[in-house]
Amino acid sequence: MINQLKATSKLTILRPELEAIKQEMQDKGMSPSAVAEGQTKMKAVFTEHGVSTFTPLKGLFIQGPVFVSFFLAIQNMVEKVPSFTTGGASWFLDLTTADAFYFLPCLTAFSFWITVELNMQEGLEGNPAANTMKNVSRGFAALTVPLTASFPKALFCYWITSNLFSLVYGAIMKRPAVKKLLNIPIIVPPPPPPAGESKPAFSFFEGLKKYAAAQAYQQRQAEQTNSSIASSSPLLSQKPSSEQKSSNPRVSSSSVLSHRIKNLEKEVKGRKKNKRR
Repeated sequence: MINQLKATSKLTILRPELEAIKQEMQDKGMSPSAVAEGQTKMKAVFTEHGVSTFTPLKGLFIQGPVFVSFFLAIQNMVEKVPSFTTGGASWFLDLTTADAFYFLPCLTAFSFWITVELNMQEGLEGNPAANTMKNVSRGFAALTVPLTASFPKALFCYWITSNLFSLVYGAIMKRPAVKKLLNIPIIVPPPPPPAGESKPAFSFFEGLKKYAAAQAYQQRQAEQTNSSIASSSPLLSQKPSSEQKSSNPRVSSSSVLSHRIKNLEKEVKGRKKNKRR
């Protein structure tokens, strides 16, 4: 979780630089060459700071399977461990049945909602995507009650405990002293944009088309480079051979003529000697 927060904070700090590269591509008309050049610059920025757009997802890929594993394990224990029928307390004594009062589903949704409101934007200060993520999480918190009302009480004992841990963890990680101790970048909120200034909305499909065009442009450039190298090398190798081919017929024809002349001279000399005799 700490590693995920570091990566998210770095990406948020790099956002103005990435936005400048994106604006430069838009100023050039989002041509394939401009998009390819922008992608190269973005890769250089990511490599320099040791992050990528998928780095923050590492925490999700680790925490997600762990949460699902606990969830399935507890559900299996509900069916196979007899002590769960009397292992609870108060009104949820039997952990194998659903909560008839819906108190545990409501408490789960409430604890998750509080965690979202207090800790969701940590590491995403100034990022427009933070509000979207927060609204989606709010909707998930509202749907938690109807979706989990039939779950056994044992699952809520784990789920509520996990939510409370996340709430306390987020409250601790907000402290600047803790961030400094763990070497987590401290984000300075950017100044608000001037009134009336609005950036065009990003179109996913348009961006996908531009990305495909940039990839095709880079492939064409590579093919042209390879073809130019391949075409230049045969020319160099073919020149001597063509010269040799052009000179060889001349040499062969002249040698044949000289040989015939010598033979004729010998025949003429032989005939003169025979006449004298």
